[in-house]
Amino acid sequence: MTTMLTDETRHTTSADRLTDEEWAQYERDGYLVLGKLLSDADLSALQERIDAIMMGTADVPYDRLLMQLDSTTGRYEDAPAQSKGHKGATLAYRKIQDLELDPLFLSYMERPIFRDICERTYGPETPVAAFRAMFMNKPAQQGTFLPWHQDRWTNLDRDPQITLWTALDPATVANGCVQIVPGSHKFGLINPSHGSGFLTHPQAEEWAPKEKVVYLELAAGEVALLHNHLLHASDVNRSDIARRAFSVCYMDANTVGGTFTRLWE
Repeated sequence: MTTMLTDETRHTTSADRLTDEEWAQYERDGYLVLGKLLSDADLSALQERIDAIMMGTADVPYDRLLMQLDSTTGRYEDAPAQSKGHKGATLAYRKIQDLELDPLFLSYMERPIFRDICERTYGPETPVAAFRAMFMNKPAQQGTFLPWHQDRWTNLDRDPQITLWTALDPATVANGCVQIVPGSHKFGLINPSHGSGFLTHPQAEEWAPKEKVVYLELAAGEVALLHNHLLHASDVNRSDIARRAFSVCYMDANTVGGTFTRLWE
């Protein structure tokens, strides 16, 4: 049967660095819950900022933001196309990408603990860039099912390895929290022929059986570190509470295959 996180899998990290024990657990499981890293004030500021961006009232370069409305059916294949520019004043966006262009979100992305994690992942001398800094949303009583997959991109000469996922609302089973298979980052690429690492239905049944699935429930302001090859999926939102989140994929800035925003050298 599917399981929830326990207190033993949560690590409240108030310092600017992970402990060696925490890092060892991440390497073993492919994920680590860092605890609440956002104060109530900082959480409210990010919530208000992303709502303003969705409503079209924020001072941001909309022509440079990749924005996608949510599907109305809950089916991934029915989600509208992603493209640059505002799509209308609504809180029913599914994805807003390139948020490193917003000073508030950029400041959060550059926190010392995230830099520590990048140094452990890529090495202290490796320059780091943001591959994707994006808002992911499942509006109340809506949301789009995200099939089982591993994060990878065949257009790049190397895979970005880590994502920091911040809950801007409580992430619960009811509103479509992320589901994971612990340790699955060690499986290798299950479907390397797919450009974004999506599994076929038979592969999902084999590699993500219900008895191995863990629901990654998080309180608002909590952060999870995820290995990009960790199998994950998420359901639709069957609650009256939106599931807003901010997801940042950090990469080796030497990666070839696109133009990326450097964060630090």
